[in-house]
Amino acid sequence: MEFANLSLTVREDGIAWIEFNRPKALNAFNTETLLELEKALDHVAADPSLRVLVLTGGGEKAFVAGADIAEMADMGATRARVFSSVGHRVFDKLEKLPVPTIAAVNGFALGGGMEVALACDLIYASDRAKFGQPEVNLAVIPGFGGTQRLPRKIGSMRALELCFTGDLVSADKAREIGLALEVFPAAELRACVDGIAKKIASKGPLAISAMKRVVIEGASCDPRTANLLEQETFGVLFGSEDQKEGMRAFLEKRPASFQGR
Repeated sequence: MEFANLSLTVREDGIAWIEFNRPKALNAFNTETLLELEKALDHVAADPSLRVLVLTGGGEKAFVAGADIAEMADMGATRARVFSSVGHRVFDKLEKLPVPTIAAVNGFALGGGMEVALACDLIYASDRAKFGQPEVNLAVIPGFGGTQRLPRKIGSMRALELCFTGDLVSADKAREIGLALEVFPAAELRACVDGIAKKIASKGPLAISAMKRVVIEGASCDPRTANLLEQETFGVLFGSEDQKEGMRAFLEKRPASFQGR
């Protein structure tokens, strides 16, 4: 598919990459880019061969350096509310994709850039990456889900500190506080993340999708309900061809060939 502000690559191994590409704006989100991201997400969601989706930024400076201040500067309250709702709608779609999603943060992930990373399941960072929610410097708050996803990732007190101060944190600090899983040298980020994506893609796709759903839905349930959800899902997977193949392959001491059925 052709886009003005991002590119989408879907490979035969079931791994897709979305690369944000607005170099003059450091890949910042304007409405057009958000709608293009939504279109790309709708496209990959309809692809039954998809196993993993990776998001990254084009160029060496930025993953996504925030929302586009040039577009926001003259917004009134109503238009700003609509802009926020678009970001929420798109990032909710990202979060709810049935496949694992990975943010490969190669540079600045600020404001909306940090929020799109937070909507992914896994975050890996380049050693050049910088993270932050600096909206208070503009007398506003995060508008694309940052006030809700960030505390769920790193705890409310640390999230409030970042949002109150607007401070940027390094990749190493992000890893220390649980915002990023690992930090890789800039030149190796894509290859390292691709290796992780390939490992995930080699597993049983129905189990991976079910795992994601149970973890996310279970987090908002009481423990008893969450455990019942796990039990039900565990049982359902035993009706799949992949479960039979996986266990036969284990007993026969050979690699499994999963078909997503």
